[in-house]
Amino acid sequence: MINVSDQRAPRSLIVTLYGAYGRFMPGPVPVAELIRLLAAVGVDAPSVRSSVSRLKRRGLLLPARTRTGAAGYELSPEARQLMEDGDRRIYAAAPPEDAGWVLAVFSVPETERQKRHVLRSRLSALGFGTAAPGVWIAPARLHEETEHTLRRLHLDPYVDFFRGAHLGFAPTAEAVARWWDLPAIAREHERFLDAHAPVLRAWQERPDTPPEDAYRDYLLALDSWRHLPYTDPGLPAHLLPPSWPGLRSAEVFRALHDRLRDAGARFALPDA
Repeated sequence: MINVSDQRAPRSLIVTLYGAYGRFMPGPVPVAELIRLLAAVGVDAPSVRSSVSRLKRRGLLLPARTRTGAAGYELSPEARQLMEDGDRRIYAAAPPEDAGWVLAVFSVPETERQKRHVLRSRLSALGFGTAAPGVWIAPARLHEETEHTLRRLHLDPYVDFFRGAHLGFAPTAEAVARWWDLPAIAREHERFLDAHAPVLRAWQERPDTPPEDAYRDYLLALDSWRHLPYTDPGLPAHLLPPSWPGLRSAEVFRALHDRLRDAGARFALPDA
């Protein structure tokens, strides 16, 4: 099993918990329930409380009372939109071989130059590669989520989007290797495989699926995986190097999801 000390911060695990199970609970998630569910992956109560406070300050969690009057937290509308956008990436089937590209071209006045860094950081976090200074490129299917994100951050007045095909002069596979740091992306997939492929093999040898064990291993795998479809925007396979590890890491995550998600729900959502 995975050592929780190797996992991401408690704040990330809380976001993962809401994405996997919390948003499907009937009403706000009680604080006591958050503490129980995070304890199962090795997070203590003080860390849960401090992380929830940070997520509240960021506007992702809103304080609310449960039906019994207990203190709890629910997702803000912004957080729900983020998770719905994320679902399309995190749980996606293999990307289409060639659906074209979306270009984001931005121009920021010198008086607001600090927004250039925000735009570059946000586009990079959404999986865009750099085609040229001020010109960012991604698979076309990422347009809608990018539009949602830039509108939410009030950055849309500075950006124009274009759809199209790459017409040369270099072969597209060579261009892709310039636009993205493929070796760095491959290393992220290999780290995921090192951590979670052994977990999948262990589950494949088990005849049973105890809910708490399933919940723990699924939450940790999802917490690692959900960042990868942003690091790797899902480029067409024929444009990637041979033996691309992203294909295998996606297979491992989907197999863990199929085996563990619903069993884990019996631990995470006992009253649902």
